[in-house]
Amino acid sequence: MYQVDEQSQLDLRLLRVWMRASKALTENILKDIESHNLSRENFMILELLYSKGPHPVQKISEMFSIPSGSITYVVDKLEKKGFVERKPNPNDRRASNVVITEEGRALFDKIFPKHVATISENVSFITNEEKEQLIYLLKKIGMGAQSLQK
Repeated sequence: MYQVDEQSQLDLRLLRVWMRASKALTENILKDIESHNLSRENFMILELLYSKGPHPVQKISEMFSIPSGSITYVVDKLEKKGFVERKPNPNDRRASNVVITEEGRALFDKIFPKHVATISENVSFITNEEKEQLIYLLKKIGMGAQSLQK
């Protein structure tokens, strides 16, 4: 049987705890999203457009790792519901931007405060200082892990 040294035991414990915490947090956030009768993809796209403004379809596809064939379908569904519309991209005549409509904005004006409250409730178990530390540490791990991929 493989013997794990102390450092490896700590690393494994960290990963287990991190994965369980992430799973619990993700389940609670997804439950909130689903309570608004939106899929995860629909919510992510609407939240992006609500918070950051119009985006090209291709950029949304890349940001959320939604294949190009699927992003068209997802945007079409949101458009049929009246939540978004496509408008010509002023910087690229071949592309279009996805823009949140007034109906989409009204929906998010209604549901986004509850969503933020759900997130806040789920991270309320640590102080603001601990949140800042965690952000710093997670960024450090993420950037380090990305550098290993090259």
